[in-house]
Amino acid sequence: MRPGLMFRATLLMLGATGLMLAACRTTAQTPTLTAAEAIDARQKLMKEQGEAWKQIQEKTKAGDVAAVVPEAEKLVQTSKEIPRLFPEGSLDPKKSAAKPEIWAKWSDFESAAKNLQTQSEKLRDTAKTGNAAATQQVVQTFGRQACGTCHTPFRVPPKQS
Repeated sequence: MRPGLMFRATLLMLGATGLMLAACRTTAQTPTLTAAEAIDARQKLMKEQGEAWKQIQEKTKAGDVAAVVPEAEKLVQTSKEIPRLFPEGSLDPKKSAAKPEIWAKWSDFESAAKNLQTQSEKLRDTAKTGNAAATQQVVQTFGRQACGTCHTPFRVPPKQS
């Protein structure tokens, strides 16, 4: 093969490879949610987390520590999704209890979501040991140490009846 032709073929291959990589990267990115979609998605996720938390409490009280594991795992997985469900501008006081502080203190908000994941992993791993007393101890502090680190600074408190 002639050197000039080989050079052109190499450039063409590099260009095609670059285009393929760019296309893969673009399609692999998470699509941007509209504000309404984000609010709906995060409310659905929070309801799932609330149901998992309710099941954890009930199963812990019943002494069924092994049954806590899948519910705690659900909290681990859903906590990873939280930051992407709060895109900039997804604030609607009529539909959402999110505070503007989320975006003003974004790194703190991400840290709170990561903390929920870490605390959920701790709960899951403790429940996996089968130690009911240790699991109960984690459950007793979970709300304050996991949920509260986000809800207190970043969520409008529910109205008291």
